[in-house]
Amino acid sequence: MQMHIPLLSIIVFLPLIGSLFVLGSRNRTTMHYAALVTTLVTFAFSLVPIFYFNSELAGFQLEEYVPWIPAWGISYHLGIDGLSLFLLPLTGFLSVLAVLVSWKRIAVKERAYFFSFLILETGMLGVFVSLDTILFYVFWEAMLIPMFLIIGIWGSANRRYAAIKFLIYTMAGSIFMLVAMIVMAIYTKQYGGHLSFDITVWTQLKLPENIQYWLFAAFFIAFAIKVPIFPFHTWLPDAHVEAPTAGSVLLAGVLLKMGVYGILRLCFPLFPEAVRYFTPLIMILGLIGVIYAAFVAFAQTDLKKLVAYSSVSHMGLIVIGIFAANATGIKGGILQMINHGLSTGALFILVGALYERTGTRNMELMGGLARRVPVLAAFFMIVTLSSIGLPGLNGFIGEFFLLLAAFQFQWWLGALSATTMVLGAIYMLWMYQRVMFEKSRAAAEKTFGDFSRRENIVMVPVIIMFLFIGFYPSFFLDRMNKISSTLLADMNRGAIVHTISAGEK
Repeated sequence: MQMHIPLLSIIVFLPLIGSLFVLGSRNRTTMHYAALVTTLVTFAFSLVPIFYFNSELAGFQLEEYVPWIPAWGISYHLGIDGLSLFLLPLTGFLSVLAVLVSWKRIAVKERAYFFSFLILETGMLGVFVSLDTILFYVFWEAMLIPMFLIIGIWGSANRRYAAIKFLIYTMAGSIFMLVAMIVMAIYTKQYGGHLSFDITVWTQLKLPENIQYWLFAAFFIAFAIKVPIFPFHTWLPDAHVEAPTAGSVLLAGVLLKMGVYGILRLCFPLFPEAVRYFTPLIMILGLIGVIYAAFVAFAQTDLKKLVAYSSVSHMGLIVIGIFAANATGIKGGILQMINHGLSTGALFILVGALYERTGTRNMELMGGLARRVPVLAAFFMIVTLSSIGLPGLNGFIGEFFLLLAAFQFQWWLGALSATTMVLGAIYMLWMYQRVMFEKSRAAAEKTFGDFSRRENIVMVPVIIMFLFIGFYPSFFLDRMNKISSTLLADMNRGAIVHTISAGEK
């Protein structure tokens, strides 16, 4: 669908424009409001595509195309489909919450902080709408430096170590991806007659099977690090623990989703033979991540680290669901990306609120907090139940679809994958009991108040979204029908081509 205004460009570059207002702000209050208004306006614009989106149409909508470097086949090409449609408002929504939770918690170099934050938002939004892979890569890399700075400057005691580890892991994966993009462009010229980095052109190619294996591996490493899939996950707990609350919210809520997004956007349609070939291995890695991370979560006393490992476990289940390669798994994976972003982002906000009051994230030093902060405790309970997939809240329908997809693939895989719900319920409720209801410890005896008005404003919309998705998931799932059928058609097309080639031999 076409529009008379470049809506997607407006959404992507509004935070960049807002960052200039932050730089020009003369005082702390103006700076804060410049960042808040920018994220609010960006979020409002990110909702507009939902109303213009036609769920009956296959392919990309709201496209914008301008030749960028024509001699090299590079263009400024934007568009959305059912895969990216809801990731834009998710990014916008969590960015608003991240600004609000940073309101009083960032006390040094605030101008640089909010400037970096808005640059990061532009990078995240750009990834989800880029249809030229060089443009995709530019936005992908544009996220690294702001997040590196947010962790390394405004993080906790070991922030420099965590920031450098995050940068090295992510850049290492990006190198593989860039090389694969260049090779793909060369093959586009060889098989299609002209050099191109456009995803819509690449999806028309039928690459030889052996070439698919190598290219898939290069792309997959970059995306597996970002998800993260076991054994590429070790950077994540450190980054979460050391990052400020807003950094953890965006890491869990948006950045991790880019790995799954990249797999669905590039790996599935471009390398169907390779996807089928590597599926058993990836399923095993996903399953290890689900179970291993859940057991490691049991051993944690740091609230942030526990939530970080729970995130690894849940992302492993999403990977299993999408690689089951059926419509249920793909739609469940896309929906659960949204659910996980909301639930885990909210958990990090609440953990940050507890740390702000008690001065610790160590559960051994907490206890009996429910009587001291009943509103916070109520929010924490709802978010915990969302995270473990209570029916009626957002987490249930996504996990149900993913487990159903895993059972359709192999019954034993579904049975083992279901342990994420069982183990997750145990360690999350155990965590809640220790923090809120057990005997009061040192941290609980400090003097502090319950949720402020600002903090209530942060959490109420999140709870509303939990209930909306929990009771009306079809609003989201109906808009994912075409993308799931398109991805499956691309996979099946590869299977048909392979079968015909084998028959001819």
